[in-house]
Amino acid sequence: MTGLEDAHFMQLALAQARAAALAGEVPVGAVVVKNGEVIASAHNAPLGLKDPTAHAEIIALRLAAQVLDNYRLEDCTLYVTLEPCAMCSGAAMHARLSRVVYGAPEPKTGAAGSVLNLFDNRLLNHHTQVTGGVLTVECVQELQTFFEMRRLQHKASKVGNTA
Repeated sequence: MTGLEDAHFMQLALAQARAAALAGEVPVGAVVVKNGEVIASAHNAPLGLKDPTAHAEIIALRLAAQVLDNYRLEDCTLYVTLEPCAMCSGAAMHARLSRVVYGAPEPKTGAAGSVLNLFDNRLLNHHTQVTGGVLTVECVQELQTFFEMRRLQHKASKVGNTA
């Protein structure tokens, strides 16, 4: 993939992140691409689904596996707006993805280089190529805007409850 193709698919993941924010979820979006075509897309939904595993990446991987009728997603690329956590990085490797492309780094739980790098462990039997920093500014902005709004809502609710 070229940088332009990566940016195009990250824009689609950003649209999913915006859908997550509208649903009150942390704005993370993901798309799975095979042969230049999106085969699955999803956004974060742990609150709505009451499921701690309902990260955008996991949902997108599940949908892609259904489309391909195979849990192995060889020759597929996962685009995600936020650096995957350990759970999602492990799922990406088990799915045998060729690539993971992410936008914003995650300094608290990122498992593609920020906190740890599961993808770089040569003891594991599958190795997924990782590209970070695609549309970082846009991805970070989605997260910052969401959490700024949350803080304002929290502050407003405290003010309303002091009467």
